[in-house]
Amino acid sequence: MPEVPKEPLTVLERCIGYRFRDISLLKSALTHRSYVNENQGSGRIDDNERQEFLGDAVLQLAVSELLYSRFPNFSEGMLTKVRASLVTDQALSRLAVSYGIGDFLLLGRGEEASGGREKESLLANALEAVMAAIFGDGGYEAAQKFIKKTFEPLLDDLENERLYHDYKSRLQELSHELFQSIPSYRIRGTRGPDHDKTFEVEVDIERTVRAAGSGKSKKEAEQQAARRALDVILARNDGESP
Repeated sequence: MPEVPKEPLTVLERCIGYRFRDISLLKSALTHRSYVNENQGSGRIDDNERQEFLGDAVLQLAVSELLYSRFPNFSEGMLTKVRASLVTDQALSRLAVSYGIGDFLLLGRGEEASGGREKESLLANALEAVMAAIFGDGGYEAAQKFIKKTFEPLLDDLENERLYHDYKSRLQELSHELFQSIPSYRIRGTRGPDHDKTFEVEVDIERTVRAAGSGKSKKEAEQQAARRALDVILARNDGESP
């Protein structure tokens, strides 16, 4: 394989937090088939498609383990849906961009000219190939460590969003079921300086159920109001979920 400058690969190793014993695995993970097609006379050059295949399998297993441990109350169906949302090309390409992987790719002239370094599918495939390279160099434990470091922030966001989403979505379901209406939210006011505001929001359902909440954003305040409105409804039903 034609030599890739050593320094850029060292930079990428630092970015991903893994130092390769066999740097050729990383080189091939960064090699697009368009580069291979244009360099047929330069000796054996492997593109990253086989590594992409292996990396996808390693990724699926590692993310499955993360979700299984992180969300013990999730059903099989929910775990499957969440995993699918985490390993889309869109999500993987964003992660690849965060590591700067596009800057290190070996591309053919045509692919380079067409903006290949920014293509969603190409970046996602390259990240999977890098995962396979880590797996091949250091085994599953090394690949799992990298994947865990990469995906845990997304799981934090997912968990927070799920908790918020549950209050509002559940209140809307109950509002439709009990009152044939949907909750109405309004800002009652704000307090504090501009850089540290607290929002106060009220939710109203047909003037039958009212509750207020506060938070550092309108979204957070609405979620708190929804949670308290749910408490009101549950109390009226003697603590039983309607």
